[in-house]
Amino acid sequence: MNSQKSQFYLTAEGLQALKVELQELSTSKREEIAGRLKEAKADGDLSENAMYDAARDEQSFVEGRIAEIEHILKHATVIMNKGKGGAVALGSKVHVELEEGEQEYVIVGSTEANPDKGYISDQSPIGKALMGKKSGDQVAVEVPSGTITYKIKHIS
Repeated sequence: MNSQKSQFYLTAEGLQALKVELQELSTSKREEIAGRLKEAKADGDLSENAMYDAARDEQSFVEGRIAEIEHILKHATVIMNKGKGGAVALGSKVHVELEEGEQEYVIVGSTEANPDKGYISDQSPIGKALMGKKSGDQVAVEVPSGTITYKIKHIS
């Protein structure tokens, strides 16, 4: 457990989403699993009870996720600085131009990254390349299929 990160950067929305997830897991999800365990125990022999085993596995997963969220919340820093002097920083919304068109990214900490929704980590290749850059700058990012050039249109 010594290898866990000691600092997590989150947007205010990401912090709130984790708090909501923790509340749901700690209350309704725990109660639901406890009910399924009780029902499975009532069926008798637990040695070959698939319903009991599945509920125990889910309980283990939920308890692990609760511990993970509690650790993140304990060590969370809300991203307040969206870039001084117009440079890309944690929390910045970056509008870029590529050969295929335009894209919008929000630079977040790795805990909150979700590339499908446009939230990229400051530790990802694209995030690292954009950090500290300003409107008008071009950055080249090496990807498995070659090099992609991003031109920063504007930062908000």
